[in-house]
Amino acid sequence: MNSTYPIVSIICPTYKEERFIGSCIESILLQDYPQDKLEFLIIDGRSPDATREIVNNYAARHPWIKLLDNPQQVVPFALNIGIEQSMGEVILRIDAHCTYPNNYISRLVDVLYQLKADNVGGVWHTKPANKSSEAMAVAEVCSNSFGVGNSYHKVGIKEITSVDTVPFGCFPRSVFDRIGLFDEDLIRNQDDEFNARIIKNGGKIYIIPDLEIEYSARPSFKKMSKMYYQYGLFKPLVNVKLKQAASLRQFVPVAFVAGLFLGAGLSFLFYWCRIAYSIVVVLYLLLALFQSFKYYRKTKNITAASLLPLGFFLAHFSYGWGYWMGIGKLLFRQKIQVAINR
Repeated sequence: MNSTYPIVSIICPTYKEERFIGSCIESILLQDYPQDKLEFLIIDGRSPDATREIVNNYAARHPWIKLLDNPQQVVPFALNIGIEQSMGEVILRIDAHCTYPNNYISRLVDVLYQLKADNVGGVWHTKPANKSSEAMAVAEVCSNSFGVGNSYHKVGIKEITSVDTVPFGCFPRSVFDRIGLFDEDLIRNQDDEFNARIIKNGGKIYIIPDLEIEYSARPSFKKMSKMYYQYGLFKPLVNVKLKQAASLRQFVPVAFVAGLFLGAGLSFLFYWCRIAYSIVVVLYLLLALFQSFKYYRKTKNITAASLLPLGFFLAHFSYGWGYWMGIGKLLFRQKIQVAINR
């Protein structure tokens, strides 16, 4: 890193975040990075709750914290507003549902400059939104390799590694000058599309395993399913924009849903299909139960453990079903519209 600290602009989209924004801001105030080299832009979608009041209270005491308005109320607009109004040499995106270790900014900036990267990020430590067994099961689904595949920032990794995506991201300003801003058509997956654009243009993204972000998962299966459905829904549009698949792991739940319906239909026609379909279903259930057993041994929470097979199924089915609906929207030239979800 340079001998002088670069100015870092932190951008944080918010909408109805009164439960989380205070602890998020507090974790930024505790950073070991010089505060005179920071600006913290919180871009709020006109929240009807106490979010704006909480932010304004902090801004009154810390002039480098600023509240900006996002009339469109969705994330990509907030990100672009923040980038366009920022002054930093480094742009750091964060999420209000997280808290960050004291060395978060300094470590990111250090690795960004050392590796001459286009984006760097840490890993998630996914925690339950509350103490209910359902919330605990959601957190496990979202951080288990059976639930999310080889998504390194969710399941962990041992050393700094070149990857296809990281949570949130820390970027040199020059990357936005070179490849543009976030795609405002993408209410979901705008980070996946942007990271894929970085790689497509010869850039590098690195994950830092010793930099752990505390991430609060969705509180219920209903909200988790809605989130994964929306992720799947926007993925085909991402792939069309990129003219390639953002990642191969996205197709696993897509194939899962296709196989579920196709296999069920063919089972009525062909005996061998019925046998093969039954074997696959039993194998899936056994894998889910194995993960439940491992979770129970670790936590001794039998209620949460018993909910895991349902949670895995909902995550996989919701994403896959959303993807197929996204393909349908593209084929029939329908605009994808979803309600704001958290």
